[in-house]
Amino acid sequence: QVQLVESGGGLVQPGGSLRLSCAASGINFRAYSMAWYRRAPGNQRELVATISSGGTTNYVNSVKGRFTISRDNAKKTVYLQMNSLKPEDTAVYYCNTNPPSSPWGQGTQVTVSS
Repeated sequence: QVQLVESGGGLVQPGGSLRLSCAASGINFRAYSMAWYRRAPGNQRELVATISSGGTTNYVNSVKGRFTISRDNAKKTVYLQMNSLKPEDTAVYYCNTNPPSSPWGQGTQVTVSS
């Protein structure tokens, strides 16, 4: 059974940093391209960052230069380092394969506010 468990969210002031983690189980993790997605209040879920099985990364324009996606295949974990956070980054963050093929986890709430 595939399971994705996100963690690391919280409340942070504008300009602050957070590191999100997503632990995967039940899939051949190293074979998949993985991604972070987010859903802001009133909006649809959007793709934020991707990392291929070979480590190639891509980002949505709004987070380029501020967010870094990485993966540890031995730990079956994907990370999202978020720096210089802005109020518009406030959302529930999810990980999944790219494209999404696994059941969505509960996500982790990120709130950027002073």
